[in-house]
Amino acid sequence: MMYDIYLVGVGGQGILTIGSLIAEAAEKKGLAVNFFPSKGMAQRGGFVKAQLRIGREEVGPNIPEKNADLAISMELSESLKAVRYCKPGGDYILFADIWAPTEVSLGKAAYPKLEEVQQKITASGIHLHTLMPNQLPVYHDLPVQANLFLVGYAIAHTALGTLLSADELEVFIQKKWTTEAEANLCAYHAGLKAKAIQA
Repeated sequence: MMYDIYLVGVGGQGILTIGSLIAEAAEKKGLAVNFFPSKGMAQRGGFVKAQLRIGREEVGPNIPEKNADLAISMELSESLKAVRYCKPGGDYILFADIWAPTEVSLGKAAYPKLEEVQQKITASGIHLHTLMPNQLPVYHDLPVQANLFLVGYAIAHTALGTLLSADELEVFIQKKWTTEAEANLCAYHAGLKAKAIQA
């Protein structure tokens, strides 16, 4: 099975960690994996994207437009940059967090409303899953890592779960971050059980 994932967000959110985690778990399972992160703007607040292509022995680094089976965005305004890459009928996980750029904070630029972003995604025939920051559980008085929360949701609610099982990812997360295993699993398990909000 060939499966393409397009990831967008801003530096500091852990968007590249999502890609590397899925890539490493898929590779460990024996699947052909190509992971192409773009780190040039990965400083805190800068735009970050990554492309993950599973099931192809040889493949180019760029997912063609309307070809991604799954898109995941961790920042509301940056979500629009991934819409054209997700195929009609594909899944789009929108984590509606807001990291407003300086221009917006200074009132020099507009910031899109959630409803506007949702409309542009669904108008492309994409299956939208909207998750909100207030859905994150708290572990020791702090919200858990949103990126692992989204990995859990993707495994439970998209075709990614046919490539990698929930149990396989859980074992991999435990081994990858042994010092923060409880907090990370709290985030992951919450994502597995999470329900998307209605657009």
